[in-house]
Amino acid sequence: MTQEPEATPTHDDVFSLGGELPVRRIGFGAMRLTDATGDGTHAGAKIWRVRTDPAAEIAVLRRAVELGVQLVDTADAYALGESEELIARALSPYGDDLVLATKVGNLRPSPSEWVPLGHPAYLTQQVELSLRRLRVDRIPLVQLHRLDPNYPIADQVGALAELRAQGKIAHIGLSEVTVSELDEARRTAPIAAVQNLYNLAARDHDPVVDHSAASGIAFLPFFPLAIGALARQGSAADAIATELGVTPSQVALAWLLHRAPNVIPIPGTTSPAHLEENVRAGRVALNEEHLRRLGGTDPRVPSGAERRR
Repeated sequence: MTQEPEATPTHDDVFSLGGELPVRRIGFGAMRLTDATGDGTHAGAKIWRVRTDPAAEIAVLRRAVELGVQLVDTADAYALGESEELIARALSPYGDDLVLATKVGNLRPSPSEWVPLGHPAYLTQQVELSLRRLRVDRIPLVQLHRLDPNYPIADQVGALAELRAQGKIAHIGLSEVTVSELDEARRTAPIAAVQNLYNLAARDHDPVVDHSAASGIAFLPFFPLAIGALARQGSAADAIATELGVTPSQVALAWLLHRAPNVIPIPGTTSPAHLEENVRAGRVALNEEHLRRLGGTDPRVPSGAERRR
């Protein structure tokens, strides 16, 4: 009788952000809580405004916390700050173990434009506004939404470092950066988190995942469920999901959790059912054979044994 491969040992479900803030390794991304089109469909998302009556979105945020989610990620550019206000309305006063993460450094002159602006004075102003909208005196994690090529990285990170020294933010993060940009930023201030596009179908940032893991830096993959054809019927993710009695989305999240111990997916949703499905993905155990089948589409993805080194 053929012996089934053993399941990979259960991954740690907590990562210590900045070495001091323990968070469960499935967070919540708030971008989709903005009503992109005004008709509730989110088709052609513009991330431009919050619905007039956001009762459903408030309920999803509160349910996320009830389910044990500890990291809630947003940005001042989401609905021109209304996303931050929505989070405060839903969750303030915050529990002691809730880690709020926001981002600054993107202008929104229109619904279709995202324009990086890294002027240090602008970044400082935006953090001050985020403090007010989130109703806090200190933000656990502030990330540069994008690096602005018009200003030195040291100046952009330095602005956040000054706010950190003032006690207005606890930790600094970056978004959509390379290994070299990350290392350059670290020469100015400690970096606690990196948030890049990464999922089963988009693995260009494999080097950043590995480098951040080796450095004890959290890696927050955004769009963790945007796996497209890899979720189609008959795909590896679909076949494994059928074998385990879960969904392809849960397999995609479980793969991220197995990918490296510092990875904290931040799936977003407006559906309570999908929210619960996402959180349950933390209990999906993938074995070495599953990981091989999922990683076989990209030879850069290390094997399970290499991944645990």
